[in-house]
Amino acid sequence: MCCAAEATALEKELWRLPGVVDVRVNSVAHTATVVGATERVSVQQFVAAIERTGLKAAPPGDRADTRTQRRQLVLTSVSGVFVGAGLICHWTGAPEAVEIACFVAAMIAGGWTIAPKAVRAARRLSPDMNLLMAVAAIGAAFIGAWHEAASVVFLFSLAELIESYSLSRARRAIGSLMELAPATALLKHGDHLHESPVAVVKIGDTILIKPGARIPLDGVVTSGGSSVNQAPITGESMPVEKQIGSQVFAGSINVDGSLEVKVSRPASDSTVARIIHLVEEAQSRKAPAQRFVDTFARYYTPAVMGVALVIAVAPPLLAAAPWETWIYRALVMLVIACPCALVISTPVSVISGLTAAARRGVLIKGGAYLEALGKLRALAIDKTGTITEGRPRVIDIIGLDSTGSRDLMRIAAALESHSEHPVAKAILAHARQNEVPIPPVERFRSFVGRGVEGHIDGHDFFVGNHRLVEELAVCSHETEQRIESIERRSLTAVVVGHRPHSDCKGEVLGVIAVGDAIRPQAAEAIQKLSRVGIERVVMLTGDNLATAEAVARQVGIANVAAELLPDEKIARVREMLLQEPNTGMVGDGVNDAPALAAASVGIAMGAAGTDAALEAADVALMGDDLNKLPEAIALGRRTRRIIQFNIAFSIALKAVFLGLAAAGLATMWMAVAADMGASLLVIANGLRLLGAPSTK
Repeated sequence: MCCAAEATALEKELWRLPGVVDVRVNSVAHTATVVGATERVSVQQFVAAIERTGLKAAPPGDRADTRTQRRQLVLTSVSGVFVGAGLICHWTGAPEAVEIACFVAAMIAGGWTIAPKAVRAARRLSPDMNLLMAVAAIGAAFIGAWHEAASVVFLFSLAELIESYSLSRARRAIGSLMELAPATALLKHGDHLHESPVAVVKIGDTILIKPGARIPLDGVVTSGGSSVNQAPITGESMPVEKQIGSQVFAGSINVDGSLEVKVSRPASDSTVARIIHLVEEAQSRKAPAQRFVDTFARYYTPAVMGVALVIAVAPPLLAAAPWETWIYRALVMLVIACPCALVISTPVSVISGLTAAARRGVLIKGGAYLEALGKLRALAIDKTGTITEGRPRVIDIIGLDSTGSRDLMRIAAALESHSEHPVAKAILAHARQNEVPIPPVERFRSFVGRGVEGHIDGHDFFVGNHRLVEELAVCSHETEQRIESIERRSLTAVVVGHRPHSDCKGEVLGVIAVGDAIRPQAAEAIQKLSRVGIERVVMLTGDNLATAEAVARQVGIANVAAELLPDEKIARVREMLLQEPNTGMVGDGVNDAPALAAASVGIAMGAAGTDAALEAADVALMGDDLNKLPEAIALGRRTRRIIQFNIAFSIALKAVFLGLAAAGLATMWMAVAADMGASLLVIANGLRLLGAPSTK
């Protein structure tokens, strides 16, 4: 498949098959997706339908495209040589028969692939660019303009060849996603290692990933530690530390350590495989601009052929004008009318945009959502898991006497190791991460809703909240100030101290601040949103108003809606949509699924490895970097600008040259040059999207 006209023909042919309810043909990726009761259709029937359009079906990975390009290169080169020879004969006064023979040979070579397509278009009564060029070339030859007839065929063949090579670049960009994960894995059985294809590795198997190697499958680290470059999957710029229990993704790169990983997904269902599947699926979902172009071209081409016919016959019949002059003008109009640039302008831009986003860890599920991203003017952003990390962790450790922060953590972690409370888990995780030794605890006791106490290294200690400190009568003025300061930051204060008894009056040793930390890049991302044209940002949360406002102040969000139930979040999003129809919702993709669905664009945060997030949202930020959000919006805006320019430029150029042709001021040379130049310009303009998006 080398052009959108063939894609349209294939789409019509596939629709005729029994049980088909939807057909999506991707002219750039050279794929067709058929939806419906396809069990009623055999493989042979599918192949026959494809071949009726003049195309051939090939298995995945087949190099048919390359072979076709080589054949086209040879034929176009031969055509060019004969055109040159014919022109030399014309300029040197060689016999006319030799000159015409050269031009005929040029037309046969250049039209070898064009003529069959033109015949099929005529049979279907569906005129396309191949038919327009064939009629123009035959007509020019008929009136004796052999050099122009041959030049039209050669230049059109050359334009198709250059267009094919240009679109191959977009296909290679898509194909690069498929090469992220290696084809084999080092499978471990006991003390033995052997290399196996990833397709045969099962869930639960253990694989070894050496330093510098790409990770072949999704899994969980069971031994070793390393930093892993997850940029190909999540778009994160810095390597992420992986320890025992950490999740790793196929396609990411193990930087410096050796890892043993227990496989959690088969190769066909890995995160990178699902990304590739969704990107391929997204390519076949047409954007509004593409649907407009398809509809426009469907009526435009036959209309222009009708106009050309009128121009060819009306003046000679009605005003006795010279037939040759007006037939020539009509032929020029047919060449100019070829809608190559218009038809290819949108799909190449959309696919370049989708691929550029996927490379940077942003999965957009179709051209419609890419365009919708570019229209956004307002955003509703969930707090927990989006602006904040969504899990408690130790934010600060404050010593109130000579006790160091490490000793405070040692005591707190020892006592909290007996608790399942989220705050206790955060303290324990912090201690383990910083390799703080955790001593055994004797005589452990829990005070429900207040804290715990125990005997460590011959001393009685407690860990608890403000209320427990008051009950133990060890709360000093300084302790009060520290606790109030922490609570004003919307954090939880965990007090660590000596337990008072007969030999000790007790004292507070320090305070640990625990909370759901704001993502480091959140404030920067909110600033960038205003730079890419987002006029209003509203933070939605179920938390209390004081906590919500404290977080909003730190990241620079002016509008807050707090203490919301899930259905109230949806209601708030709908209110925003009434004020601004182009309103997006950003959430974690699981708890916020209804609100994501209600918005004009639902954007899931940190979706890598999460089925629910990938399914719930229209756009998925694969990593936890909130800066990807303004990047995605900037890419959407840039894509819309390029599509709008390509469409406007293509239509304007056609209008100008159609007017020149009707007035007799345009030649076939000019027509072909304009058509070829416009096609190459819109392709090159669309391919610019493969470059890095900017939010500056």
